[in-house]
Amino acid sequence: MGTQRLRPSTVSSYRRNIRLHIDPYLGAQTVARLTGLMVDAWMRQLEVSGRADGTGGLSARAVRYGFILLRAALSDAVRQGRLAGNPTDRATPPSPSEARPPEMQAWTAAELARFMRWADADDPDLAMCWRLLAATGMRRGEVLALRWRDVDLDAGRLQVRCSVGTVKDKGAGQRLMEGPTESGQSRVVDLDAGTVAALRAYRAAREQVSPGLVRDSALVLSGLDGSHRHPERFSRRFTAQVVRARKALGEEQLPVIRLHDLRHTHATLLLADGVPVKLVSERLGHASATITLTVYQHVHPGMGRREVGLPPRRRRISRLRHPDHVVPGRSGGCRTDIDSPGLCDRLAPHGPASPPPRSTHDRRAGARAGPRSP
Repeated sequence: MGTQRLRPSTVSSYRRNIRLHIDPYLGAQTVARLTGLMVDAWMRQLEVSGRADGTGGLSARAVRYGFILLRAALSDAVRQGRLAGNPTDRATPPSPSEARPPEMQAWTAAELARFMRWADADDPDLAMCWRLLAATGMRRGEVLALRWRDVDLDAGRLQVRCSVGTVKDKGAGQRLMEGPTESGQSRVVDLDAGTVAALRAYRAAREQVSPGLVRDSALVLSGLDGSHRHPERFSRRFTAQVVRARKALGEEQLPVIRLHDLRHTHATLLLADGVPVKLVSERLGHASATITLTVYQHVHPGMGRREVGLPPRRRRISRLRHPDHVVPGRSGGCRTDIDSPGLCDRLAPHGPASPPPRSTHDRRAGARAGPRSP
């Protein structure tokens, strides 16, 4: 398969899956002799005993992923004239519904605020990580690649430019590599006043440790040595904190969620508060509002009615302000305040902010921020 246009982490994932799930079973088979029945038998093997650690079979989602890789490789062979037909056309992989990803979970605004209060007291450094994810809807790789030059605290916004992921190659170990965002485009995300204040305090604390941690090129959420936090370990830290928070607060007070579910929490709370799907889609970095509708339609069924101009059957709390009712001193754009049960308590669709006096760092960041995305 051609890999020139793929992100390094994607190429690494493809190679790993081919090495673990395709080559051991089909690698010795002549491509011209491969049949649909052989492909079916291969997939059944994966379902029964496909795990590399020998502990059982792969999920329907993992099997379908391997099938898609095999199909793409064989399609290339057909296109290049090395194969008359694609044998995967006569195979039966797990259906898309069987391979559906785990159902998303989302905290309520009260649960999010409850967790953040606990996290702030438990580990302020990690709490800043969770706050930034929950307040912006950024992906894990995006927040771990964020640099101070991308943050304009006076304007109350940040720019998402790239993402970091793990690259695993056989014999070469594992390394972290920055690449483009999922959509391949940068985007501007507005920040609420609480998150701006938290970032100021966080930056001041890190500057006390080492001025190099807050220079323009420094990672916002780096380790104390200035390096990227490892994405997978980052997720495990969140899971461990949720477990500890549930013990401290009571399991009924805080459902179990994954790190990526902070992004879902951000989106669902915005949509529940009446923020237009197009705004939420731009904030999340989705390629189109249709993707946002597809992902979150089942969470808020009334959302589809709003998008086509029909009134929702039961309007949930909405704190959207009309442009004529902008609160002085609050920046424009879509902002979220995760410290209060009303996530969109500070929404103000238009209007300039009245910023405090600028620090030297803020003046430099603001000079580079550029125009807002539409």
